[in-house]
Amino acid sequence: MLALSRKVNESIIIGNDIEITILEIKGDQIKIGINAPKSVPIYRKELYLQIQESNKEAASSEISKENLKNLFN
Repeated sequence: MLALSRKVNESIIIGNDIEITILEIKGDQIKIGINAPKSVPIYRKELYLQIQESNKEAASSEISKENLKNLFN
């Protein structure tokens, strides 16, 4: 993990087209701005983990032939 120190209005660049800027610091919270192409998905980690878990559950669930037939009728 790379750890950097930044002040308000300072940025870091990731790759060629992602910029992360420190917008505000209040107590133990930091507000950041992310400038990235629309094709780059950006998620809070807890939401990303929920999406991954949901995808795993959906991929592992079994669909019976009968249920499949019902979908198309």
